[in-house]
Amino acid sequence: MEQQKQQIGVVTFFSSQHAMSAEEALKAKGYQVSLMPGPKDISPNCGVALQFEPDKKTDVEAVLKEADVLYEAVHLYTPVQEKSLLKRLLGK
Repeated sequence: MEQQKQQIGVVTFFSSQHAMSAEEALKAKGYQVSLMPGPKDISPNCGVALQFEPDKKTDVEAVLKEADVLYEAVHLYTPVQEKSLLKRLLGK
């Protein structure tokens, strides 16, 4: 049985400093956010992204603009789970 993948909100940035500024601004407003590795399939830029609850997308964008935090984009993203090396080698 295949596990259904859950969509998450992700903000991508041009630098890790911007990601940390965004985290600080959003946490100060009471949002539950966390830094995460930047998904390379949506942005080749900074290696740090910020995860948030997907239903808060509009609010997150508004807070970042109000706080004058530079960001690349705000995404609704479904993480891709990569196969393990063993499964790839075995063709499964």
